[in-house]
Amino acid sequence: MTATLSTRPVAAPEPEVAADAWWRGAVIYQIYPRSFADSNNDGVGDLKGITDRLDHVASLGVDGIWISPFFTSPMRDFGYDVADYCDVDPVFGTLEDFDALVVRAHALGLKVIIDQVFCHTSDQHAWFRESRQSRDNSKADWYVWAHAKPDGSPPSNWQSVFGGPAWTWDARRGQYYMHNFLPEQPQLNLHHPAVQDATLEAARFWLDRGVDGFRLDAINFAMHDPALTDNPPVTTPGKRTRPFDFQRHIYNQGHADIPVYLNRMRALTDSYGGRFTVAEVGGEDAEREMKLFTEGDDRLNSAYGFLYLYADKLTGNLLHQAETMWPGMDREGWPSWTFSNHDAPRAVSRWAAEGDRKAFAEMAMLLLMCMRGNAFVYQGEELGLPQAHVPFERLVDPEAIVNWPQTLGRDGARTPMPWRAETPWAGFSSVEPWLPVDPRHPALAAEAQEHDPASTLNATRRAIALRRAHPALRTGRLIPRGVDASLVAFEREGGGERLLCTFNLGPDAQALPAALANEAGWRRLLAVNMDGAAAGTLPPYGAYVATRA
Repeated sequence: MTATLSTRPVAAPEPEVAADAWWRGAVIYQIYPRSFADSNNDGVGDLKGITDRLDHVASLGVDGIWISPFFTSPMRDFGYDVADYCDVDPVFGTLEDFDALVVRAHALGLKVIIDQVFCHTSDQHAWFRESRQSRDNSKADWYVWAHAKPDGSPPSNWQSVFGGPAWTWDARRGQYYMHNFLPEQPQLNLHHPAVQDATLEAARFWLDRGVDGFRLDAINFAMHDPALTDNPPVTTPGKRTRPFDFQRHIYNQGHADIPVYLNRMRALTDSYGGRFTVAEVGGEDAEREMKLFTEGDDRLNSAYGFLYLYADKLTGNLLHQAETMWPGMDREGWPSWTFSNHDAPRAVSRWAAEGDRKAFAEMAMLLLMCMRGNAFVYQGEELGLPQAHVPFERLVDPEAIVNWPQTLGRDGARTPMPWRAETPWAGFSSVEPWLPVDPRHPALAAEAQEHDPASTLNATRRAIALRRAHPALRTGRLIPRGVDASLVAFEREGGGERLLCTFNLGPDAQALPAALANEAGWRRLLAVNMDGAAAGTLPPYGAYVATRA
């Protein structure tokens, strides 16, 4: 192996963390409520089910939970089409159930983060129902409306993420309305001060109920070019499965006024003290936008993108790219990282062969806990769940159905959480769930792994405990030691300690370069997949963290 040392500028030491900045370096566990636990046996997970299983989450050692949308919704996009920002959909329970969840989470030492979806609403939201009635009602310009071109075609060439034009004709107004996603998700006009006020009041509603922060869904889609300028085409070669993929998304998203809105959101959350905001940012301009949205002390606390979520292979170069994105310069925001979530196929299936998945899952979890930034762990990741197979006739994801079989969509990452191996539907429910249980999942159920010291579940607990115990891992700076396609090494320094983190990302043993093979002066704190390793060698998916002896 030839080690390639980073040439990026060496950042200043990380500043001391303020008492209310609990989120800096936190580990957050994502819960997709439809699939976590079903308490009332209707086949769909709910808030009481989450509350009933919070002991499991707390046992991992995480700092908090992020709950995907549970708001009132017709569920055309399974909760991301919000019909009432300030209520709970009956399928998930009631506001009282949510309040009980917050109380229990806080009693267990868990912070509670929830989604806020302010780019669009459902077409069933009261705001849109009023807006579409006429061109002169009180909410007429709360959404993005525009006249047809002289030939009747849409106002611009913009395409929606889920396929087809980003414009739908509405005969009541005799105009088109814009939607970056489904036609049932009309775009809010966040340029309008009254719309900003209304969304901030919705956020205040949940802050008053005790939430500890927000994930802002697809926030770079929040504002458009009011001139409705056509997007230019993509000119580089590459696979394209949707009309959306044929354009550079310069004008339908990423408007320069988005940070002004984020200033207002940050001022609101700061007024409550100790609250956390994280942006989800995807697309070709994600790196610049993530930094822009988190720059300084008056925007969002953190951001994450899709660098790992859509990667088909985990490589040293990918990790090096992430490292150079957030070097720790002055006024730079704080990154968040995730390998899996509800929108992407599970990482163990993207990045490892079936026979290697347990070893890979444990190495990847330790790697995530050693990276600089916040770590998001998706439900089931602690169990090493592979991507579920969902047959076409059971698909419910609108993106998957439209683009099948070119893209398999999101359903395979959203199947029910397996709790018990020897019960129907893996203990998720007593009735057939909304998505099928993959036949490989019950053997990996939480209860099946609970008392096995060698299980992925307990390896996850050890990795998270290591991060919690060492401030260098939580908030320290990162010092590259070398990288190639399959082997990565770096040091983390902070809190008066210095740790060496070394990982074999691949299925073949790797000889360590001399600078790493000499372990004199280092003492291992935690290792995975290292049993029987020869000196100076990392076995397949081997990894360890060491401290100065």
